[in-house]
Amino acid sequence: MLEEFKKFALRGNVVDLAVGVVIGAAFGAIVTSLVQDVIMPTVGAITGGLDFSNYYLPLSSKVQTGLAYAEAKKQGAVIGYGQFVTVALNFVIVAFVLFLVIRGMNQLVRREEVAKEDPADVKILTEIRDLLAARR
Repeated sequence: MLEEFKKFALRGNVVDLAVGVVIGAAFGAIVTSLVQDVIMPTVGAITGGLDFSNYYLPLSSKVQTGLAYAEAKKQGAVIGYGQFVTVALNFVIVAFVLFLVIRGMNQLVRREEVAKEDPADVKILTEIRDLLAARR
């Protein structure tokens, strides 16, 4: 059983998946920092100092308005729609960057395939095949 597990764990796909998960987690942290520390403050500055992360809708009369979102959550139930906007923006950025990465990889693969195809080689091989077929 241990040998079978070793074969499973060391197969290429499992290792590739593990590396992808680790890199994905690190990439997610970078994008989160980009959104929270660069993009959202810039959007806030453009819109006159708005801080989306502290936008919420209190659902309880116990929650005082004007508090930071974290403090409001401690007082009672709130809907943190500003936090949702931030997370949605994270998702859009991650999806767009992944789209660009995969698009770039696909273009590289296409270039390699085109480079591998040499019409002169194909033509010569076709002629050799035809000559061999004619000898028979």
